[in-house]
Amino acid sequence: MRWTSLLGLDALIARWRASVIELAIAVEDRSDLARLEWEQHKRSMQSVVMLLIAMGTLGVVFLLMLSLALLVQFWDSEHRVLVAWSLAGGWLLLWALALWRLLLAARQLSRPFMLTRQELNEDWQALKKRL
Repeated sequence: MRWTSLLGLDALIARWRASVIELAIAVEDRSDLARLEWEQHKRSMQSVVMLLIAMGTLGVVFLLMLSLALLVQFWDSEHRVLVAWSLAGGWLLLWALALWRLLLAARQLSRPFMLTRQELNEDWQALKKRL
């Protein structure tokens, strides 16, 4: 004779077994979600790094050539100082725009695994209600 059936523990054991199986499935789902979000986060970081390199290289070359062309154009005129200060102001404006875009991209990277955290929080709330 089985003691568990005599003591009426069969239903309790079956519920615990179902809960453990459900927990294992949930853990597997959450780990898959975390892995997928990590891959997406890595791709985003790689994109930001590549954009930084490209923006820096192309920006420096373009601005140097533009500055040189404008200074050569106005070298023998009375507007040489105005052109030089205008170039400096333009560089500053472009730098500020690039910084703004970089901060937007960095803000997106500062919140990784949001879906995983949200899902785990919902799981925790559901577990607390069950207990």
